[in-house]
Amino acid sequence: MLLRRERAMTAVAIMLDVAFHAGRTEAVSAADIAERLGQARRGIEPVLQALSRAGLLDSIRGPKGGYRLGHPARDLRLAEIVSTALDDDAAGGEAPAGRLQAAVVHPLWSEMEALCRDHLARLTIADLIKRAAAAGVKRPTVEPLNFVI
Repeated sequence: MLLRRERAMTAVAIMLDVAFHAGRTEAVSAADIAERLGQARRGIEPVLQALSRAGLLDSIRGPKGGYRLGHPARDLRLAEIVSTALDDDAAGGEAPAGRLQAAVVHPLWSEMEALCRDHLARLTIADLIKRAAAAGVKRPTVEPLNFVI
């Protein structure tokens, strides 16, 4: 899990972006998400699809389509998001082999991954939104259209 952090970080960033800009009611387009993350849309599509297949995101078709949260932010655990992203990912390269690695490195790596999973299991998307607010990041406000003739 720790070695393949780019895909996991992308998944968490996507979920936070959708929660921050759309939530469960509005939809946000893949192009908007990609632009805010500074990534190519083609690069995040596989992660969006994996999150949608897992039910973490709802995919909405049509001209006002896009993505919205599949569950309330308080119910979306980071461990599940990371697990979903990495389950769909190809396995990493081969690990070093040998007696020393088998006796020391592999158990250490397993221990670190368990600690990481435990920490991620305690955090939700709602927690990350609170962290954003504490850091002074304000949610965008959508102003209603006002036509005056």
